[in-house]
Amino acid sequence: QVQLVESGGGLVRPGGSLRLSCAASGNMFRLNGMGWYRQAPGKQREPVAAINNPGSTYYASSVKGRFTISRDNAKNTVYLQMNSLKPEDTAVYYCHAEGGEEYWGLGTQVTVSS
Repeated sequence: QVQLVESGGGLVRPGGSLRLSCAASGNMFRLNGMGWYRQAPGKQREPVAAINNPGSTYYASSVKGRFTISRDNAKNTVYLQMNSLKPEDTAVYYCHAEGGEEYWGLGTQVTVSS
């Protein structure tokens, strides 16, 4: 089993920045990759960014150039640096990990509003 705990969400003005963290614990050796999804009200959950064990990254086209995913293997933590935030980035952001099974955090709210 793997447990994921997100932190770092909040309210920010358009153009601002936030950094999300996802701390993982448990059977880390099972994991092939980690990433972030988001779900806005009335919309389906969608992938935002991911990073795999060799360190390759993926970004949704809507966040490319604004968001950066990174990881600290010593701390078993994945980060999502979000810059130039827009109102349409408002959503609950979920940490995701996969390694035979899928694991999800409980989510952290990000609200971009003036």
